[in-house]
Parts: sequence; structure tokens; C-alpha cells
Amino acid sequence: MTKTIYILNGPNLNLLGKRQPEIYGADTLEDVEANCRRLLPGGYDLRLLQSNWEGQIVDWIHEAREEACGIVINPAALTHTSVAVLDALNTFEGPVIEVHISQVHKREAFRHHSYVSMRADGVIAGLGIEGYEAGVRRVISLTA
Repeated sequence: MTKTIYILNGPNLNLLGKRQPEIYGADTLEDVEANCRRLLPGGYDLRLLQSNWEGQIVDWIHEAREEACGIVINPAALTHTSVAVLDALNTFEGPVIEVHISQVHKREAFRHHSYVSMRADGVIAGLGIEGYEAGVRRVISLTA
């Protein structure tokens, strides 16, 4: 049976590569997906999803309970505001890796707090889109 890793992305990440490239770089979510797919050993697949809507992210986490072996999540602004995303992640039994493209601790103070970190098995910040690759590698190591 194939093990699927969900890569979930929150608000405004659909603009990755276009929005504030000085902070987030020039790469797109398509680049993220291609880079992560190259890492997958046999028996693994991934599903990369993005939404600007909190409820959609929650629904995908619920779906992942039945479909995924792990979640790599960049909740974007929902990181700092969403108890709903935290509660949904708390229902997921596999590994959860939180990813942030920028080094959030060098940015505005409100970005220093993460609800998601309360559930995450690992947090990666400041590695650019390579953080997603590190997250996928970690999920694979925990589920192989």
C-alpha cells in the first residue's frame, strides 16, 4: 500500500514566487512539489494542497486522518491565530512537521507564537522552500 504525505499550505501561499520575493524567494508551490517528489522512495506519494480558507485546511487534516501517513504543514498566517487548525491536528495520529519559509523569529513579534507548534513533532523555519524537503524527509524517516 502506498503511504501518502500531505503537504498543506495556508493563506497567501498560492502567491509564492510572486509575493514578497525578498522574504519568500522566487520559487513556487509547483517547485516545492517537484522538489519533494524527487525525494520519495518507492511506496510513497504526496498530495500538495493550498487554501486561503481555514475551514478547508481543517477539512484536509480530517481527510488526512484516513489517507496520510504524515503531514507537512505551512499554516502561514493561521500559525498564529488558528486554534481550529491545532484542534484538527490533534486528531491526526501520524507525524506532523511544521514548516515556515522565512525565519519567523527574526520578524514581527506576533509571528513568534505558533499554535501549530503545540502539536508538531518538528518545526523548520528559515530554510526557504528546502524546509519542505526536510519535512518530507523527516516524515519518511518516522514512517518507513
